[in-house]
This record gives sequence, C-alpha cells and structure tokens, in this order.
Amino acid sequence: MNRNRLQRLYIPLIVFTLLLLSIISITSLAKTDLAHAAKEPTSAVKKLVMGTSPDYPPYESVDAKNNGEIVGLDIDIAKYITSQLGYELEITSMDFSGLIAALQTERVDFVMSGMSVTDERKKSVAFSDSYYTARNTIVSQKKNGFETVEQLSGKLVGTQLGSTQDQFAETIPGAKHKKLNKIADLIQELNSGRIDAAIVEDAVAIEMVLANSDLAMNFIPVVEEANGYAIAFPKQTALVADFNRMLDQMKENGELQNIIDKWFEEKQADTSGQTGFLNIDFRVLDGYVPYILKGVYVTLLFTLVSALLGLFWGTILSLFKISGIRPLQWFATAYTSVFRGTPLLVQLTLIYYAVPQLFNFDIPALLAAGLAFGLNSAAYLSETIRGGIMAVDKGQREASIALGIPYRKMMVRIIFPQALRHILPALVNEFVALLKESSLVSVIGVTELMRRADVVRASTFRSFEALLLVAAIYYVLVLVLTSLARMLERRLRRSD
Repeated sequence: MNRNRLQRLYIPLIVFTLLLLSIISITSLAKTDLAHAAKEPTSAVKKLVMGTSPDYPPYESVDAKNNGEIVGLDIDIAKYITSQLGYELEITSMDFSGLIAALQTERVDFVMSGMSVTDERKKSVAFSDSYYTARNTIVSQKKNGFETVEQLSGKLVGTQLGSTQDQFAETIPGAKHKKLNKIADLIQELNSGRIDAAIVEDAVAIEMVLANSDLAMNFIPVVEEANGYAIAFPKQTALVADFNRMLDQMKENGELQNIIDKWFEEKQADTSGQTGFLNIDFRVLDGYVPYILKGVYVTLLFTLVSALLGLFWGTILSLFKISGIRPLQWFATAYTSVFRGTPLLVQLTLIYYAVPQLFNFDIPALLAAGLAFGLNSAAYLSETIRGGIMAVDKGQREASIALGIPYRKMMVRIIFPQALRHILPALVNEFVALLKESSLVSVIGVTELMRRADVVRASTFRSFEALLLVAAIYYVLVLVLTSLARMLERRLRRSD
C-alpha cells in the first residue's frame, strides 16, 4: 500500500515542478515588463534603478537593525535628485566589482557607490560632475604604524577590488598587493596579520579605526588634484545633464553640504562607543540577529527551486542517456561534461550578466541563481539517476515488456520507485550541497544568509561573530534535512 502511494506521487511531483517554475518565470517576466515600461518616456510612472554596493559606510550601508533599507550619504543624494526630477527611485545591491557590468548590460540606470572618476572607467561609462572628494589613507596595526607610502615598500598591501585605492596601490614601488571584495575582509586580514596595511578612503578609515582599537590610520598626501566621487551612467544616456544640473543646484542651496554633514556627524556619534572590543564579543550582534534570520527563508526557497529543477531536468537527461537514440545521448553527455567541467560561480555570473545582454531580459537575481544551481545540479543528478535505473534488476523490465506495459507506465510505476531507494542517499547529499553552496549567490546580490552576514560585517567591522552565527544556522538546516531523509529512507524500507 505504501509503495503504491509513493508511485502515485511521481506524476504530481513532476507537474508541481513544472507549475512552480512556470509561476516563477511568469512572475519574473511580469516584473521585468513593468520595469521596462517604467523606463519608457511615455510611461505615467517613471522609475530609475540605482546600483550600489552597500558595504561602504557612511556612503551606503544596510540599516540591518531597523527596516533593512539601504541608507547613506549617496542614497540621500540620489533620493533628492530623483525626486526633484520626478522619478521614482529603486535601489538594487550587488558587489562593487559588478557595478560597471550592471551599467553596461543596462541592469541599472545609474550607479552611486563611492565611485571615483578614472580614465579607465571613462572608457566604459559616463560620469556626472564630482559631488565629494576623499583622501586615500593607510590603515595598519598600531605596532607597525605605517605613516608614508615609502614605508610600504616590500609590504603586503590590501585594497578593495575595483576601487581607486586598488589602482593607487599598484603605483607603490616595491609593494605587494592583495585584492579583496569587501572592506570588512580588509579588517579581518589586518587583524589576523595576513596583510601589513590597507589603503582605503578617509571616512571609511575612521570607521575602521574607531571599531578596532588596535588599528591606526595616516593620511596619504595628495600629489595631484583628485577627481572625487561621481555618479556613473551607461554610455549614450541623456541623464547626465539632468543630474549635473541638480548637483549644481544642491551645491548652491547648501543641500549637498547638509547631507555630507549629516552623515559624517552621525558616523562619529554611532561609532564612538565601539572601541575596546574583546577578540570575540557576540554583543556586536545585538539587534542584527533578526535581520540575519530573515535570510533563512530566501535560502530555503532558493534551495527548493534549485533542487526541484535539478531533479526534473536530471531525470530527463538520465533518460536521454539510456534511450539508445544517439543524438539524445550525445546531447546529454555533452551537457553533463560542460556543467561538471566549469565552475558553478562562472555559470552563475554568466547567466546573471549575459542574459540581459543577449536576450534583453532583465533576469532577477534569485531566478538567475535558481537556474544556475538547478542546471548545474541536473548534470550531477543525471548520472546518479542513471546509475539507480541501471541498478534495477533487468528482469523487472523484461517482465513489464512481456506483460505489455507501456514504457512510460513501466518507468513511473515500476523502475523509478525501485531506483529511488538505491539513490536516495546520493540525492540527499546533492540537496545538502545545494543548501550549503547557496552562499555563492551573495555575489549577485541575493539577500540570503551569507549576504546578510556580509551586511553585518560591513556595519560592525567585525567578521567572526556574524560568520559563526551563519555557520550554526547552516548546520541546523542540514541536520533537519538529513533527519527528514532518514525518516523517508526508513519508510521506504518498511514498504518493501
């Protein structure tokens, strides 16, 4: 009786998978159509999408203790300008190194993220006038106390990848370089002694030193006039002139200086009590835990969609491989070879950035992640499922054929249920891997557990506490998943 019930579940499972994927695709298409419509000049509601990397306080960061919104100096400037121009502002977050690519693929309309104007960037994007000029600063441990660029010769210097400080570090004679994605990573490397110094912007350096009493900062003399921070736009855009006009107006009426004063004063007040932390102090997570826990839902949703897609498409590929039809076998073999032979992170970024460029479809980050992980998982599952099918006694097939049972009914009612018992441990391992590897999707801005931990690290300038909490959450989720799998396995054995 239990076996019959299990067998009847296969067709509904496949139908549910297709329905779920269709709903996600339709919803995403609808959102994209609305977003594209909002950008049309004739649309009643005009919207501009701003790209930023919210790990650079006080310019942009996530207000994780309250409503989880992105706030900061750049955000206030963008809100003022867009409201004065009659636009609705939508803010999307991603890694700093992906902002230029987002502009080039028209995923965002403009970028504000403490981005300096450089000749190299001018080749790819257009810039507004400068709205703030910062100074480069050396941050190091107090016991080293590097005060000049010359003292960094022969030392390992850390910078944020893609920043102007990164480019400046390349000019330091004799210095070795280490490029990291986030400012919080630089803090961790400094405190652990893996790098000798970091080159960062002055306001961020003050944040770092106030939050870590063992660090010291020293300004680097300005050799030439700095270009300052500006707003980046795609080439061939008409927005630059409007934004420049509004920046001039903000400078004249004092609104720009008011915003700058607000954030630099708040920064000093918010961080003044953060010195003198112990090496491990979980009090820094006070107020941030609810924000991190909200990432559990996104992680589980992403894992479910990826697992269902991988199981469905992997089953089809496994049938191709045992079909005896040469073109289908070649396709399935080539597919498996490509997806198993290339890094998952490369596949993820390709889907996220290439789809808008090739198909003019602004694929949402979560959908891109689900597709990338599902398609990758299918390549591995196809071999697992094929092995399970081949492990079923040949006599089962021969008896079915002799009784005149159609092939589809034979596979669904007889072969697949028996194969499932053989491959269940391997399926569980794949789903556990999907759950843990979900942390990779943080690179394209999906706010799952790891991305939220990065936000907390950027806000507190401390890494160990947030990462340990996220590791514990992942461990609990894996324990729950494996426990459910054991219950299912015992149930299947009792049904024999």
